[in-house]
Amino acid sequence: MQIIKKAAAAGVLALAFGSPALAQDAIAIGVQVPTTGSEATYGQDMANAIAIAQGEINANGGVLGQQLSMVVGDSACDPQQSVNAASKLVSLNVVGVVGGYCSGATLPTLKIYGDANVPFVIAAANSTQLIPANPGNAFMINSTGDQQATRAVEFLSSKGATTLAIVNQGDAYSQDLANLTRDAWTEAGHTVAAFETANKGEQDFSAIVTAIRGANPDAVFWTAYFADGGLLIRQLRQGGYQGIIAVGDGSNSPNLFDIAGRAAEGVFAFSNPTADFLPAAQDFAETYTQQYNAAPGPYAPLAYDGMRLLAWAIEKAGSTDADAIIEALATADGEEWLAGPISFTEQNTLARSNFIVLEGKDGAWTRAD
Repeated sequence: MQIIKKAAAAGVLALAFGSPALAQDAIAIGVQVPTTGSEATYGQDMANAIAIAQGEINANGGVLGQQLSMVVGDSACDPQQSVNAASKLVSLNVVGVVGGYCSGATLPTLKIYGDANVPFVIAAANSTQLIPANPGNAFMINSTGDQQATRAVEFLSSKGATTLAIVNQGDAYSQDLANLTRDAWTEAGHTVAAFETANKGEQDFSAIVTAIRGANPDAVFWTAYFADGGLLIRQLRQGGYQGIIAVGDGSNSPNLFDIAGRAAEGVFAFSNPTADFLPAAQDFAETYTQQYNAAPGPYAPLAYDGMRLLAWAIEKAGSTDADAIIEALATADGEEWLAGPISFTEQNTLARSNFIVLEGKDGAWTRAD
């Protein structure tokens, strides 16, 4: 993969396989992910996976007889930078966009891509706040927060928990998941013993730890991202909390173990399907490791599938006309690559729940369900 152009102010990189001339003659696909900031590890992982899919498609003749090129917009998981990157991608006349990691940064781009009528395959972001904001051109291939909340309630209840402390960071993803879990937990006849909000980048969780210790819940559910979640887990255990600790899919990174250390042992994660637990992803994982000298991260399979799905839709549409591609995406009926079958509800959300339950053991995730 060769870097052709960098517009740092707009957070955009133009990328293509082969020579620089390829980007001028190819079908340009926008990739919106965080490549800087606290979630850059996830974003770069997604971009890498999309590049693998692009390379395979190009090696097999491309789409409509043309090669695909990638234009990567850095959202930095920041709403304003995400808006700037999306506007730049639209100005570059991309045929479609794949990506979307942080829901809060994805949300304001829906209007930009909608106004420009650009097909958008959302690979990771899954806040239910995205659903009413979707003009109809965006398609979510990760299960939504309400499905995760349902899975969390089912699993924690099966572990005997009846009281729960929920901790979020007030953003579109974590607060949405926290609110959905709170409502589902109380509807199940259980008690929310504490509902706390932490600041992003928090280093000292002592006040929250004290509140949780005082409430003494059976379980604690962290609904935000791993960078801060690892610190909370470590401080909860250091503070003497011995109950169940669970995290949402924003904290399913292996990096959680680097931050939390031994405190992550026994932690549960509600997760989208990752390469380690997808038989169809084993060849992909080998290719990824060979190309990037690292294992694929949690959202690599979904990102790969997002590029495959968009290419499939362009081919089915028979053109790069946006309306035709959007119509083709809506007709997906069990199309499958790595992470399972893809079809959509009338709201353009994945028509099934893909959440699995993981458990931290010996410094790595294992299946717990």
